[in-house]
Amino acid sequence: METTIGEFLRIRRGRISPERAGLPPSHTRRRVPGLRREEVALLAGVSPDYYVRLEQGRTPHVSDQVLTAVAETLSLSDTEAEHLRNLARPARETAAAKEAGKGSGTVPDEPLVRLLHTMTGTPALLLDDRLDIIAANSAAEAVFDVASMPKPRNAARQLFLHPEARSRYANWDAIAAETVAQLRLLTGRRPDDTRLAALIGELAIRSEPFRILWATGDVREKRLGVARIVHPAVGTLSFDYHALSVPARPDRTLLTYLPQPESAEALGILLSWTAHQSTAAEQTSGPARRATDH
Repeated sequence: METTIGEFLRIRRGRISPERAGLPPSHTRRRVPGLRREEVALLAGVSPDYYVRLEQGRTPHVSDQVLTAVAETLSLSDTEAEHLRNLARPARETAAAKEAGKGSGTVPDEPLVRLLHTMTGTPALLLDDRLDIIAANSAAEAVFDVASMPKPRNAARQLFLHPEARSRYANWDAIAAETVAQLRLLTGRRPDDTRLAALIGELAIRSEPFRILWATGDVREKRLGVARIVHPAVGTLSFDYHALSVPARPDRTLLTYLPQPESAEALGILLSWTAHQSTAAEQTSGPARRATDH
């Protein structure tokens, strides 16, 4: 499902009324909601023809000044303005991203995975920039049952395609909207990523809720929020999640889930129970392994 600058700008100008933009009221009937192209051009200080070419993706050398003026006219957030720049100058942004990422692959995941496993009381996941789950610590395994997810394990695929996902998230609607907005942001940052495009295409084909959310055109950086997980053993667990960037690996994110006070005791019970189950399983399998060795 392709993301284009025209689609993004049409959605955004459709959300800004002439009154909100500071234009005088019109006495003629408007056929479409929001601002017309020529009104955006007027407010941004560019010619109507230039703005039309911008929406059509025919201005590869558009200046920062013009993009800033358009972003201000459409009341874009900082994240949305970044997405506009990525869509307006994909070749330049892609080259810059490749240059910034040089050498990042020399930093292995292993230290990050070890860091993950030191966080024994806090569920944590290591994600790549396609939302693939690279690793999960024991607490995250207890809460999310990552090992049972079909491979390749991907947070967005699990959210939209797993039959029990809606029942496992008490606030599924909010998490789903945040995830789609994050995916749209990633498409602007990685316009040539065929695996990311394939993931979005798969979700669009197989999930109607995904298609509906994608059509809103929302763009957000998923950095912090609340997740409410309905666990079959201990009931609803409420977490404040934080997505932490890894400077040495810009294509990696450490996603941590800090239990809210009312859920701390239930999480402790769950982690204690799963640790006991794991120990019992190891003790049971130990004699069996020794017997097969003789």
